[in-house]
Formats: sequence, C-alpha cells, structure tokens
Amino acid sequence: MSTLSRDERVTSGSRQRRIIVLLPLIGFLALAALFSFRLGSGDPSKIPSALIGKPVPETVLPPIAGLERDGKPLPGIGPNDFKGHVSIVNVWASWCIPCHDEMPFLHRLAEDRRIRVLGINYKDQADNARRFIDRHGNPFVASGADLSGRASIDWGVYGVPETFVVGRDGRIVHKLVGPITADNIDAVVRAAIEKALAGS
Repeated sequence: MSTLSRDERVTSGSRQRRIIVLLPLIGFLALAALFSFRLGSGDPSKIPSALIGKPVPETVLPPIAGLERDGKPLPGIGPNDFKGHVSIVNVWASWCIPCHDEMPFLHRLAEDRRIRVLGINYKDQADNARRFIDRHGNPFVASGADLSGRASIDWGVYGVPETFVVGRDGRIVHKLVGPITADNIDAVVRAAIEKALAGS
C-alpha cells in the first residue's frame, strides 16, 4: 500500500480547490452557450403576438413636429385611423439601421390605394425623424411620436422595426418582427394584406 508524500497531498488538494472554483464558471459558460444557441436558432420574424385577432391598442400619439406631406403638416395617430380600412402600422426610428433599409418597401406598399400606411416613431428626436423622412421620402399618411415608448409597449413591440397589418374592423391581422425585405414583402406582408382585405 503506497502513501502520498506531503508535497503530493498539497498538490492534489490544490487541484481539487481549483476544480471546485472553476465549476460555477464552467456551468455559467455552458448555460450561456445554450441560451445563445436557442436565441440564434429561431427566426425572430416568426415570434407570435398575443395581439393577433384583437383590437388595436388605444393609440393617441401627437404628430412629429415639422413633418409634412404634400405641403401640409403630417397628422399624428388617433383611434379613428384604424377604422374602416386596412392599415399597415410601421414602428420606426431614425437611429434604426434596418428602418433605413426597409423604406423602399414601405413606399411600394404605400402605392396600394386599398391600404393606408401609418407610422409610430419610436423614441426619436423630431429633428432626426424629419431628416430621415427628407432623405427617404414619406410613405406615411400619419405618423405619431412615441417619445416615451409607451404606445409601442402597448402594441407588444420587441424592437424596431416592426410592422402590423390591421383589418378594417380595427383588429390586428399580422405582426412582422424585423424589417420588410425583398424576401418577405410578397410572401408574408402582402399575403397578410390580402387576407385583411378579404375580411378573413
């Protein structure tokens, strides 16, 4: 039967203490890797919304100061904006890079006279919002300033941009998380618009 020398016992004890100290770090790294994998494996544009089929939230937003359309002040948003016609509601901000990229697609949607395109300007400065619209053009018939972000929270917004399709009855038909793109404008957004126009 062999016995360990004093030095061997000290070395063995040091190794055990190092392993015990490292166990929480190893566990944390394993959990972080799992969360990262789960977050990255899903398509955020397919996140379901609890508001689908429900009436739009009570939304009263002031206009963005100095923003115009056809030489007239662009109105803010009120409850009557969601009644009697199919609407696209786009949550946007000048500081949002994907919002810049999706503007040409919003203009394409705005060409469809069967629908109205409305904007919710999320936590933005009026000067920056005006510069954004001056640069990209204005697809909105109305756009409200959500300076506090409260209205966007009521709409269940995860982050900008997000787009909602609202039926004539004022109920939310579809929610798109992320920008409108060449890949989803027809297959997803226009399909939801047609569904809303059909009244189903």
